[in-house]
Amino acid sequence: MQLTVRVPNEYGEKIAVLAEMMGLKKSDIARLAMKQFIDENFNNTRTIPFQKVKHLLGTAESGIKDLGQRHRYYLSKKIQKDS
Repeated sequence: MQLTVRVPNEYGEKIAVLAEMMGLKKSDIARLAMKQFIDENFNNTRTIPFQKVKHLLGTAESGIKDLGQRHRYYLSKKIQKDS
């Protein structure tokens, strides 16, 4: 199937640079981008925002064991300290 797509000049310039750097045709770059978009979105039409960020949750640690229960206390303490 053939598909014609109009893109802003900025995209066209960047696609041309990437194609040159990677030794690909501009159409190869477009196909790769569309494949990634389709793979990420085709079966995820009902994806909730949580599912998009769940891999990030729990990856940072504050060292404060009761932060979840006493977050207001620690927030007000931080605001008073910075004032």
